Amino acid sequence: MATLKVTQVKSSIKRTDTQKRTLASLGLGRIGKSVQHQDSPSIHGMINKVKHLISVEEVK
Repeated sequence: MATLKVTQVKSSIKRTDTQKRTLASLGLGRIGKSVQHQDSPSIHGMINKVKHLISVEEVK
């Protein structure tokens, strides 16, 4: 399985509550913070919900 590096690039200020909770469940909370997750359908769903606030790249 691949590993995804997720980085927050935009603020969560003035975003809906569900988007803020999704960022928190991904392990993000401030601009510039990066986390790595295993590639899975649940992670893809969370990424899709806040794709305008984050950047995603695949780590080998």
